[in-house]
Amino acid sequence: MLQKKLTIKILVFLIFSDILETFTQFCFKKSAFSEAAYLPDFFRSAFSSPYLWIGLFSVLLTFIIWSTILSKIDLSVAVPVASFSYILVPLVSIILLHEKITILRWSGIIFIIFGIIFVSLSSKEGEADS
Repeated sequence: MLQKKLTIKILVFLIFSDILETFTQFCFKKSAFSEAAYLPDFFRSAFSSPYLWIGLFSVLLTFIIWSTILSKIDLSVAVPVASFSYILVPLVSIILLHEKITILRWSGIIFIIFGIIFVSLSSKEGEADS
């Protein structure tokens, strides 16, 4: 099977997909902000939240974009490069949800960044070999 190339256009789609995935996770977190003690109350609260419905629409949109990406690039390249959400989610969590991120977690995020770089470079190296 011929290796598909990682182009700037696909990279932009991957980044947009990650931003949308981060937005989805934020919406789901906001819809789960419930002090309900009983499960039925929790579900009633969650399903009445506009964040849940926006998040579900975002999942659908992410699926469409992701399917398009996978038709253009190898899965073994797309998934690691699309790991920006592992960086974006903690940043959004700090800024908008006022969560704390430990040094150990930041260390893991740095490893993810290097992994994204290595996978992107290996994809370009594969293009040069073709």
